[in-house]
Amino acid sequence: MLRRLALTTAVCLSALAAAPVATAATTAPVAPAPVARPGHRLPDPQVRDRLTITVSDSGARAADGTRRLSCSPAGGTHATPQQACDRLDQLAADGRKPFAPVPATMMCTMQYGGPATAHITGIWRGQPVDATFRRTNGCEIARWNTLEPVLPHTVG
Repeated sequence: MLRRLALTTAVCLSALAAAPVATAATTAPVAPAPVARPGHRLPDPQVRDRLTITVSDSGARAADGTRRLSCSPAGGTHATPQQACDRLDQLAADGRKPFAPVPATMMCTMQYGGPATAHITGIWRGQPVDATFRRTNGCEIARWNTLEPVLPHTVG
């Protein structure tokens, strides 16, 4: 019995010794799969920079309504898609996050820029976007104005 155990062990060890050894040079690293946050779908890697922009009460009837904007190449139903895409690229190059809300700790002037509202959803630079814009104080007015011509110039 001891002989059989020794023989079996020797055969197994020689089989393992003859097996090819994988090295880092022969195996490709495996990137972790992206994980969706609850309530969010993962962006399709083929879809880049596609936004739906809904504007109301801007003071200009032609600006109100829902428009689509796609970039790379610029297109959609947006009035000025190339200028809008260029603005988003410029903001990104400056390190800004154009869809980020005003921080809760920000001190803002108490002024009213009119009843205009905008809601932007979609994908920008591979990230989901769901942002609301208003002109209810100085910070929100500046946030809106920074995003022109993605958002329309308002009268009010």
